[in-house]
Amino acid sequence: MAKKMSKNDARIRRHKRLRKKISGTTERPRLSVFRSEKNIYAQIIDDSVGNTLVSASSLDNELELKAGSNKEAARQVGELVAKRALEKGIDNVVFDRGGFIYHGRIQELAEGAREVGLKF
Repeated sequence: MAKKMSKNDARIRRHKRLRKKISGTTERPRLSVFRSEKNIYAQIIDDSVGNTLVSASSLDNELELKAGSNKEAARQVGELVAKRALEKGIDNVVFDRGGFIYHGRIQELAEGAREVGLKF
């Protein structure tokens, strides 16, 4: 009998499939998003060197959040990561949704980053 795949295993398979096509460069780094049950994390990564250039999460002290697991928090994290990226001179990125479906918190984070001026 075939063993049923968990939701997280399916997400990891989707993410691996995505990462075959998406890679961050020094000119256009990768905006990677991870969503847990309680928080959301975003980081901008240069894959050619393997360095994280900018990061933000719902756990940052700069953000005054009631909860880190809602759309409002995701939008604020997107805005924060975009502000930090623009300060470092990064304005164009490749969006890596991490195997998650593009809706809800992932979509809000992306829209928040676009509002501030990040292009992808």
